[in-house]
Order: sequence, then structure tokens, then C-alpha cells
Amino acid sequence: MGISSFFKSILEGGKVDVSRRYEKLRDAVSGTMSDFHMARDRETDQIVGLKILDKKKHDQLEMRFRGLDKPSEGEIATSFDHPRIVTTHGYGITTKGEQFIVMEFLDGPGLNSLIIARSELLDGNRLALMRQAAEALQVVHEAGYIHRDICPRNFVCSKDVTSLKLIDFGLTVPARPEFQQPGIRTGTPNYMAPEVVRRKQTDQRLDIFSFGVSMYEMFSFELPWQRGSGDGMAAMHHGQSDPTPLTKHCPNLHPTIEKVIARCLIPDPEKRTQSMKELLTALSSVKHEEAS
Repeated sequence: MGISSFFKSILEGGKVDVSRRYEKLRDAVSGTMSDFHMARDRETDQIVGLKILDKKKHDQLEMRFRGLDKPSEGEIATSFDHPRIVTTHGYGITTKGEQFIVMEFLDGPGLNSLIIARSELLDGNRLALMRQAAEALQVVHEAGYIHRDICPRNFVCSKDVTSLKLIDFGLTVPARPEFQQPGIRTGTPNYMAPEVVRRKQTDQRLDIFSFGVSMYEMFSFELPWQRGSGDGMAAMHHGQSDPTPLTKHCPNLHPTIEKVIARCLIPDPEKRTQSMKELLTALSSVKHEEAS
């Protein structure tokens, strides 16, 4: 049975014994709400990424959207077909009642790992990576979604760090009023927009703020504000003081790149960059990362 017919049977109600179907080749990487494995599909011999969601944590998250007809992570992920977004082959339910997602296996470093290591592989590639990340987020927004967890961890680079793909739609919601109400505080704290942290009404512009923080960190290896412990307290200060100018860390940075990132970090969503299309247009004239 090929991948397409296999997942068609799942969507029609079948459950899968993933331990029999997939040979796990690499130890799990534990995320906030899931485990991720490099695996081999025993029937197709294809190497894939196998994501198994933590049932308890997933159910707790979904309770926030009870009655709102929220699409599942698998439904959202399989709706994208773009070179800057990870390809999702299909999704289903395990025999243990867990949701699982099967996707292409990306055998490259996470952008977060490169930042933590202060990797020289980023040198000369940052502008291209920024454009690609922006293109990926534009696709998500134009499809009518809010990603809600834009951060370096959710961009996986090629081995030579010349390209990247956006991953992980576990917190993604439709950009509709019922999913934008105050009180839904989800995301990665160090990258959260002020309106999320302060439980205000949200929209796609929260992703633009998180994108700005991520790009600031990619260029400088630092965050715009003091790094928090991960519990969300530091994020409460986002927007209460001006971020450290990016040129303090990167004195030779092209001024347009600095301006584009700074506009993403404006606390007031009405004054922030309004769309990824606007951001990409602003970057279109930039040929090099450094000022000439």
C-alpha cells in the first residue's frame, strides 16, 4: 500500500500500530507536546519524520477551542505544498489513541541550534534565510492561519545552511475572530508578542512580532530584551522598553534589514509591519547583508 492510499484508509477511520508500521531509527526528540522520531516506513522503505502527540497535553490544548470546529494539526499541515514548508505526508490515530503525523525527514540543523552554537555557517546566508522564513510565514498567513509559535526552533536548515523550512503547526489556529479572542496565551515565551502575553485580542501580527525577534537573534545571537527562563515572566516586559539596537551587535548590518526587523518589534500591532508581503517588499532591494 502506497503512502496516499495508506493515509486514505486512516482518514476513513482506521487506527495504526505505529510500532509495527515504522522502525524508529533515531531516539525521540521530546518537544513541548510531542515526541519526534526519524523512522523508516516498513512498507514503503521511505525515511520519514514521525511525530507522536502527547495525548494528555494535546487534549488540554484542544479544550480551549471546544465547539469552535478547529482543524487538527495534521489537517493544517497537509494543506501546505510549498518549498519553504515541511512536506506532511499524512496523519492519523495510533492504536493507543494518540494523534500522529508523518512528514519528510529534514536532516539538517535547527536554526536555534545554529544560534546557540554561534555557528559560522550562518555567515553570508542570513539574508537568504530571512527571506525564506518570511515567504513560509506569508504562505501560512495567506492560507488563513496564525502559526502562533514562530521561533528559531521551528525553522530547520539544510546541512549547508543555505535554505530552511518552517515546521510544527501544533499551536496553529485559523485567523478567524473566534480564535483571536483575549486569553489564549500560547507560544514560546521569549518570542511572544505583547498582546499575547497581556491576554489581549490577537491576529496574524503576533507572528510578525515573533518573526522579528527570531531574525534579530539570528543576526546577533542575542534577543532584543533580557532572555527569560522560559516561564513567560520575561515576556511580560516585551514592549515596555526599547529593544537594544541591532546595530550594537551588528555594526555593519544593512540599514534596511535593521529597519525591517525593528518594525516587526513595535509593541502596538497597529504600528507594526502589517503583513509578510509588506516585509518582503521592503527587503526586495537589499542585495547584501552588510552596508556597502
